Amino acid sequence: MRVAAGAATHPGRRRPVNEDAHLAAAPLFLVADGMGGHDAGDLASQIVVAEFAALAGEPSLGVDDVRAALARARASVEGLDGGDRAAGTTLSGVVVAEAGGVGYWLTVNVGDSRTYRFAGGVLEQISVDHSVVQELIDAGALDADEAATDRRRHEITRAIGAGSDGQADYWMVPAEPGDRILVCSDGLSGEVGAARLAELLAGVADPGEAASRLVEEALEHGGRDNITAVVVDALEVAGYVDLYDTAPAGGRDAAADTAPRAGRSPR
Repeated sequence: MRVAAGAATHPGRRRPVNEDAHLAAAPLFLVADGMGGHDAGDLASQIVVAEFAALAGEPSLGVDDVRAALARARASVEGLDGGDRAAGTTLSGVVVAEAGGVGYWLTVNVGDSRTYRFAGGVLEQISVDHSVVQELIDAGALDADEAATDRRRHEITRAIGAGSDGQADYWMVPAEPGDRILVCSDGLSGEVGAARLAELLAGVADPGEAASRLVEEALEHGGRDNITAVVVDALEVAGYVDLYDTAPAGGRDAAADTAPRAGRSPR
């Protein structure tokens, strides 16, 4: 898969230290949001990103590669001294992958940083938040509007380190040319609603400029946390066939009936 990407980060208006770290180097596009006492959150996120950075430059990676890197990163983070609070970090993002000669977004997620796919004018959150609020939403005890202001919205249920042994979620999402992936810390998603995220992703063509504009938007809405955005565009995708361009005699409708449905395949 051939991609173009850009990233931007900012400590926000209230935090003295930026505990976010990110990686935007093919085939890896990741955001880690650190937590912990002293400088431990900052170190935890950097350690995780550095472990994955060693894999940059490969044409694609598989889920076993990602799991192995995550295990090494977890061991390093658990060795940090965070004082009274154990060091930890979230991790979310995509890795360029192939299966059967076809390009995929291999998505990984631990915690409440988020990965979105913007395609055909529609923004879809691929990752699932590992948070108290998300569990309450899933149980029907909260709706989305209540969740946005609930005091527990920053309490996560899985992390890398921080005393958590919660495992990562993985999905294989079929990629198509024109896909735009957004990976972000909750400093962005907590300040800017989904409709505005979609508007900005649609309106700024260059991925680097789009990432910068998203961070600026979060700052304009208060910037109460560290803010990081990574934007990735799929330019060419291995094995992709547009069935509409090779439609059978029945025309576009017949082609649509045979087209595979895009979506998430849990691993």
